[in-house]
Amino acid sequence: MMPIAEQRGGAEQALVHLLEAEPGSVDWIVTFLEPGDLARRFQERGIQVEVLRAGRLRNGVRYLRTVLELAEQARVAHVDLMFAWMSKSQLYVGPAALLAGVPSGWYQMGIPSRRSWLERLATLLPAVGVVACSHGVAVAQQGMWPRRKVPIVELGADLSQFDTGRLPSTGLARRELGLPLEGPLIGIVGRLQRWKGMHLLIEAMPSILREHPDTTTVIVGGVHAREPNYSAELRQQISNLGLDGRVIIAGFQSNVPLWMQAMDVVVHASDCEPFGIVLIEAMALGKPVVATNRGGPLELITDDVDGLLWESGNVKSLARQVLRCLEEPGLSSRLGRKAAVRARHFSSSGYARRLTETFATLAVAAGK
Repeated sequence: MMPIAEQRGGAEQALVHLLEAEPGSVDWIVTFLEPGDLARRFQERGIQVEVLRAGRLRNGVRYLRTVLELAEQARVAHVDLMFAWMSKSQLYVGPAALLAGVPSGWYQMGIPSRRSWLERLATLLPAVGVVACSHGVAVAQQGMWPRRKVPIVELGADLSQFDTGRLPSTGLARRELGLPLEGPLIGIVGRLQRWKGMHLLIEAMPSILREHPDTTTVIVGGVHAREPNYSAELRQQISNLGLDGRVIIAGFQSNVPLWMQAMDVVVHASDCEPFGIVLIEAMALGKPVVATNRGGPLELITDDVDGLLWESGNVKSLARQVLRCLEEPGLSSRLGRKAAVRARHFSSSGYARRLTETFATLAVAAGK
């Protein structure tokens, strides 16, 4: 079960990778708690989709009705395993599975905290396993009570979309997108949320421009409903620092591979990223990546081998690592080559196979 039916970030992307790359050995029933583009997309591919209009969690009547509907759905379909996509979904799936007498599990897509009531409650609910999207997430989940079985299935990327053979050169990509044709282009891709760290890259730009005054930064990503003012904050920061024309906020873009292809350096600035699909995508294109030294990037990147790590929250460290890429062409080239090799381990087909095998293991362990 998936709580939202719109493409917003990595969790939704991961579900797409599973359902569109999985070879068809599983009969899927995908339940959303709202209508949306993802529901229509899966229906068009012949996948059985159910939409339950659950409303907000605080609406007790609708919550109970949704749980009962999920339980009935499971009984009628004789499902072998109910699986919740993210911790919020587990608040519905856990009780529904218990009522239906069906084993259940859920996917932990974030780094859980014992301070979060939602994470504590999700972990309390019955589950034969909590699948973690990275080793770091698994460690954090195992620190929650009660301790559950926590298999790890790392996320993947659709590498076919990030194949340089299918994309124009960097220069042609810039021309097609109307980006500056001269000077280095630094890019960052992600939803406009503070924890994604776009403001840190902007803060680092004056130091970068002192050494390379023809540098431009482009921020690719749409406004997030929970932080609608962050975009305005970024624009104000750009103005305050006198960076108008040097930092471009491109907004949401559907053709991310083309935008990444236009970049010379791809920056990751998230605070404690659970995994980092965007890093795999940039690495697949052979781009030198500069990523924070916390969370998922530590599992994806070996510093100074297939990318550069910078001290999370330290803007001077970020600027220094970006400047290394700009000033050492040999280093950038080597990092890009190694990154492309590393990215091959994270295909969407491999991810779908591993997760499907994990589903089967959890069902068998539950006696199904």
